[in-house]
Amino acid sequence: MSGSPSSTESVQREPLDRSVLAVFSGLMLAMLAAALDQTVVATALPSIVSDIGGLTQLSWVVTAFVLAICVSTPIIGKLADIFPRKTLMQIALLTFLVGSVLCGLAQSMPQLIACRALQGVGAAGIMVLSQAIIGDLISPAERGRYQGFMQAAFALATVSGPLIGGLAAATIGWRWIFYLNLPVIAAAMVVIAIRLDRGESSGRSPVIDWWGIVLLSSAVSLLVLIAGWGGTTYRWTSAPIIVMSLAAAVLLVVFVQVQRKTAEPLMPLRLFANPVIRVVALLVFTQGFVTLGISTFMPLYLQLVHGASPVAAGLRMAPMMLVMAVTAFVCGRAITKLGRYRVFPIAGTITLLVGVLLLAQLGTSTPAWFQVLGLALCGAGLGMTSPVMMLAAQNAADTGDLGVTTSTTTFSRTMGGSLGLAVLGTVFATSLTSSTSSGAMRDLGHHSTTINRSELDALSEPARTELLTHFAQALHAVLLTALAAAAIGCALAFLLQERPLRRTTRGKPQSDPDGAQEVRP
Repeated sequence: MSGSPSSTESVQREPLDRSVLAVFSGLMLAMLAAALDQTVVATALPSIVSDIGGLTQLSWVVTAFVLAICVSTPIIGKLADIFPRKTLMQIALLTFLVGSVLCGLAQSMPQLIACRALQGVGAAGIMVLSQAIIGDLISPAERGRYQGFMQAAFALATVSGPLIGGLAAATIGWRWIFYLNLPVIAAAMVVIAIRLDRGESSGRSPVIDWWGIVLLSSAVSLLVLIAGWGGTTYRWTSAPIIVMSLAAAVLLVVFVQVQRKTAEPLMPLRLFANPVIRVVALLVFTQGFVTLGISTFMPLYLQLVHGASPVAAGLRMAPMMLVMAVTAFVCGRAITKLGRYRVFPIAGTITLLVGVLLLAQLGTSTPAWFQVLGLALCGAGLGMTSPVMMLAAQNAADTGDLGVTTSTTTFSRTMGGSLGLAVLGTVFATSLTSSTSSGAMRDLGHHSTTINRSELDALSEPARTELLTHFAQALHAVLLTALAAAAIGCALAFLLQERPLRRTTRGKPQSDPDGAQEVRP
């Protein structure tokens, strides 16, 4: 018996160097394009508005994409457990490709928003199905190093997206931020078509939980809208926000009841009876909360307090993303070598907690090295945690629930980021408004939500200094809230169970010394 693990490993490592690696490269290309599209638009928004107008609808260019991902993710995950994943992946790639072309051709803001929603559906499919296919082809014991590559690619896409968007808008035009996706997605489609076998369906009767889809989609849509509108378009205590909140709560309660009685539920409640999946879902929610908060408010701090340009602020966020990429890569390989994963999220959440604590000390005169240290620690913490979450959830899931487990984990992270941004935005606005409503700043109260660096430079020295001090205090409140979320994540990491990493896959490929065969999902 002592020789069986090594023999199993030798059978699996041969295809991983050839056929599976070819498929993995195609999936990485697709995921890189989808990840870039979440961040590449932000710095190009002023150019878009100056070309096609629609300033009052500007936020929907981002909101439509996020909303489409949130709504589509659980649906695609369930479909992935019923229908062949290669077919669904090809549909997702084609949807993203068509959406990108239409975004580049858009002549009005409503057209662009609709096409961004279509892009979001394709992006959701790419993210969920790529992870599910990797879960099919690579055993959990080997998957750590591949998850490390993926997380590194996501981190690099996050930091390079705003730079690419800003440079494209300033040189070749904003439409090219969408056209640049086309060769990448086309290459991914060719690789998937040639190297990934169609596979077999689950054998289940394709019963679609339509009520579940309608209820969850409606509830998620309301939650995303509340997150986007609360504290900005409407006050949190306004009638529209209260009505939408109550409606979302009712829809979620009804959804849970429907899932209990449906033969093929959209999101099987049995998943949350699994202690590993339950902890992972909560932990990635807190990670999304903290990550999006830091990546949103730190550039704002750098631009206003330190006078950095948008591109320079993006570059100054690079330490966080680069350290995250390197740490994720190293930890992924370490998990594969050690066969254990629990120590990494524990160490990672503690490191993230320290990093956020340091960032919470930032003020108007904080030296650059202190900012870099805090950001680097946050990146290291996220890099140690991120590769483990999907791996642990997929390793604990039944093979028949791999798709829905993948989508549930992705959905939890996305919702954590969306709702976290809303909460942190409210904390920021409330703190800043309270600070600027009295004393010498009373006359500057109208600046509290629209201030930019040029307006700051036009103020008198005492007023500018006081406003920057209040801004730093508001940022402090934001980061203390993020610190609380990071502390909850740290406690959850200690609850994560260590389970042996399986060395089997759902669609285990056969040995092929030449690597010429297709691999099965």
